[in-house]
Amino acid sequence: MGMFQAVLVLLRAMLIPKIHLAVENLALRQQLAICRQSVQRPQLHPRDRVFWVWLSRLWPNWRSALAIVQPETVIRWHREGFKLYWRWKSRAGKVGRPRIDREIRELIRRISRENPTWGAPRILSELLLLEYDVAEGTVAKYMVRISKPPSQTWRTFLANHVSDIAACDFLTVPTVTFRVLYVFIVFRHDRRQVVHFNVTTNPYAKWTAQQIINAFPDEESPRFLLRDRDGIYGDHFKKRIKNMGIEEILIAPHSPWQNPYCERVIGSIRRECLDQVIVLGEAHLKRILTAYFQYYHEARCHLALDRNSPRPRQIEAPDCGAVISIPQVGGLHHRYTRRAA
Repeated sequence: MGMFQAVLVLLRAMLIPKIHLAVENLALRQQLAICRQSVQRPQLHPRDRVFWVWLSRLWPNWRSALAIVQPETVIRWHREGFKLYWRWKSRAGKVGRPRIDREIRELIRRISRENPTWGAPRILSELLLLEYDVAEGTVAKYMVRISKPPSQTWRTFLANHVSDIAACDFLTVPTVTFRVLYVFIVFRHDRRQVVHFNVTTNPYAKWTAQQIINAFPDEESPRFLLRDRDGIYGDHFKKRIKNMGIEEILIAPHSPWQNPYCERVIGSIRRECLDQVIVLGEAHLKRILTAYFQYYHEARCHLALDRNSPRPRQIEAPDCGAVISIPQVGGLHHRYTRRAA
């Protein structure tokens, strides 16, 4: 009997702590069930998530103790933590293209604001001449957006003989009193230069022939002269051109695209100059065009001339001084250069 009592005491000593633990767990679970009924979504802190992720890695039966969240939620926390860990471990500093200097960004906006008719290629040409190495896409990103029709493309015409080709054409300009003036221009293809222009109210063949003589003195005549079939070019004009050793090339009727360079420069004259002013008379028109052609030859950049002007400009390094703008054509356009302080 004494042995039996000893065994009972031993069993009681071993079972009572477990019973107490089970009862304590039952009480805790009942309280958790009440909390879950009264609280829709308990607020968990990051340390709580870390605790359950850590516990799930160490205790195989961790799912049996969950009451507040679902096991899938703990697994999702673990995956998110894994992503954050590898993102931190594989960090490589700043990504993407480096941002250009504020000075260049402000200069791009300044140029585009002062020259509303310029596009990204024209602005890039100016920046390259100021020794700013940027991409055309960067210029397009930072330039001021202005609604305007897209510029036309140039057509390559007789490229193998470009240095021996000239073209001529007329454009009409109405004055403030609705009087029509005729502007005759002679254009060399090789350097995109207007070698001669004149203004008249009554163009005729003899006057037009004299303009060709004035444009090519001292045996500087081109081999070919490209023109349209306008009736202004009469027999006197044709004879004078032939005597100068120039061969006329007539474009097809109603086909101005066959004289692309001359049509292009006329378009530039209108868009960049004449469309912005009101012409008062013949003398006024001559002064305006003289100023514009000076800008056109000495400052305006051309894509076909490696983004330089017909009379080439030198590239100016930053150590030459700060960038200044020189108004030209009455302020319609600007030339950008460097000048020491």
